[in-house]
Amino acid sequence: MSDVRVIIHRDSEREERVVTTGTTAAELFAGERTIVAARVAGELKDLAYAVADGEEIEPVEISSKDGLDILRHSTAHVMAQAVQELFPEAKLGIGPPVKDGFYYDFDVEKPFTPDDLKAIEKKMQEIQKRGQKFSRRVVTDEEARDELSAEPYKLELIGLKGSASHDDGADVEVGAGELTIYDNLDAKTGDLCWKDLCRGPHLPTTRVIPAFKLMRNAAAYWRGSEKNPMLQRIYGTAWPSKDELKAHLDFLAEAEKRDHRRLGSELDLFSVPEQIGSGLAVFHPKGGIIRRVMEDYSRRRHEEEGYEFVYTPHATKGKLFETSGHLDWYADGMYPPMQLDEGVDYYLKPMNCPMHNLIFDARGRSYRELPLRLFEFGTVYRYEKSGVVHGLTRARGFTQDDAHIYCTREQMAEELDRTLTFVLDLLRDYGLNDFYLELSTKDPEKFVGSDEAWEEATETLRKVAEKQGLELVADPGGAAFYGPKISVQARDAIGRTWQMSTIQLDFNLPERFDLQYTSADGSRQQPVMIHRALFGSIERFFAVLLEHYAGAFPAWLAPVQAVGIPIGDAHVEYLQEFAAEAKKKGLRVEVDASSDRMQKKIRNQQRMKVPFMIIVGDEDMAAGTVSFRYRDGSQENGIPRDQALAKLVDVVERRVQV
Repeated sequence: MSDVRVIIHRDSEREERVVTTGTTAAELFAGERTIVAARVAGELKDLAYAVADGEEIEPVEISSKDGLDILRHSTAHVMAQAVQELFPEAKLGIGPPVKDGFYYDFDVEKPFTPDDLKAIEKKMQEIQKRGQKFSRRVVTDEEARDELSAEPYKLELIGLKGSASHDDGADVEVGAGELTIYDNLDAKTGDLCWKDLCRGPHLPTTRVIPAFKLMRNAAAYWRGSEKNPMLQRIYGTAWPSKDELKAHLDFLAEAEKRDHRRLGSELDLFSVPEQIGSGLAVFHPKGGIIRRVMEDYSRRRHEEEGYEFVYTPHATKGKLFETSGHLDWYADGMYPPMQLDEGVDYYLKPMNCPMHNLIFDARGRSYRELPLRLFEFGTVYRYEKSGVVHGLTRARGFTQDDAHIYCTREQMAEELDRTLTFVLDLLRDYGLNDFYLELSTKDPEKFVGSDEAWEEATETLRKVAEKQGLELVADPGGAAFYGPKISVQARDAIGRTWQMSTIQLDFNLPERFDLQYTSADGSRQQPVMIHRALFGSIERFFAVLLEHYAGAFPAWLAPVQAVGIPIGDAHVEYLQEFAAEAKKKGLRVEVDASSDRMQKKIRNQQRMKVPFMIIVGDEDMAAGTVSFRYRDGSQENGIPRDQALAKLVDVVERRVQV
């Protein structure tokens, strides 16, 4: 046997090692139990891979992104084997890793039940303990078709080999180039236990799977198309340790408590009536108060920043979206046209920018007017498939806090810097403080305008983003068709990331609309256009704040800022007088004059997450005082009425959480 030299990379370290021919990656990293695969020349390989002379090899830890994907994809195979052992008639779809877990699709006669999922999970545990070996085989198309002749969906995937167009998880199964099957082999005898079409890589054995749990099942169309059969999808999660699995399940439990749809119902804030339609919400009085306060504060801050408010209609002739390019690039996200005039198509607007361009172009503009900052709370309509509609966070009708800024080329960098600073400061005012930025660049298959304009726009945005001193993450190909963008990503109270504001630099729509202004030398020039949505949408931002605060809004946003709790009927009038004084100061204060006992009233207001309870008994009435009860159950007694009112006003005006 001859020697081969390999180079092992670990972060910034580089080690050269001499091994014998046929040495595998598993032998190379023997004893390192957290390593589950190897990266060779940029490609992920199983640990069974035999290293070759001169190769550069990087170990893949199970806790890395690639390692987690391999763990979860391997667990998906174990789940599929368990399903077919329990339900032999089940036909296999696809089983890719996804964020925090995995799924596998099955064609079965009837949907899985919760009891079925328990049985499948128990069978998975048995398979995991058997320590079955994941073994890779290269096969021809004909061999794969012969071996998987009983699996119609796998046969379809074989026909997709090498296709770059599918993004539905099929690439996990086939990929490009050679076709491979993974066998699950008995640890003792080497006999075949199960097999699947897959490009891998996988863990060495099922025993390497540390912790997993099945979560739920749902219906899903094969390869995401409504034209295809409906399959049953089982979701699961897998982690490098039992502690990490428990932490994830605890996180999910907390997220469920904070679900804005659940809180919206419990706190009587909003609903999505079936009679109106999916993705179309109505706000109830208390939700309406929160929304109004959010909008009023935003409106005031925009006016201070030099924005001018405009209003545009909900529908327009299709010609406008032909000019903007949306009918070429965005038609799938728009509602079908309406025939309102003979031969003329009208569309519900999916965005406000084309109409703002018409406002700019309604009369001649001078350089002295620039930058011109137009702002609108504009309701738009986008056709989202029913499967992705989700409460207020993914809706079909919503209101954007939409701004479009028109400026000169010379003003561009300063205006972008000013806009991003304004956006971040305003988000902080609402209680979000943990941010990073994302720079979305040109999709080479979907853009308008010149490469030079895109490059200038992208580099300008990059410099503006870097000035904020925040982490900047690349999003290659993620820009809209008309220009690159910066997205503000905010982490909430439990660490989830939400895309908030977007700032897009656009040289193209001004050209398509032939927008011009008169420059200082009298020449006609084209303005630069900045698209900016601060909340993204009012509804979505409402949902984010509702989940961030778990319904316990700071007093300035709370629909009811304080509730008077009388110890007895004799104290109701005193509290009503206090509430009347508070309302004159702009506070939202109510009195619970119901026949419930005091402790029940307190429990009711705790459930409604009211910031303050104002409790009054005989001693308070005699002394002209009140008692404060806070959300955490603590209490402050004997506060003079004028001081209590001043305290409420101060907390509201400073926008602090209590």
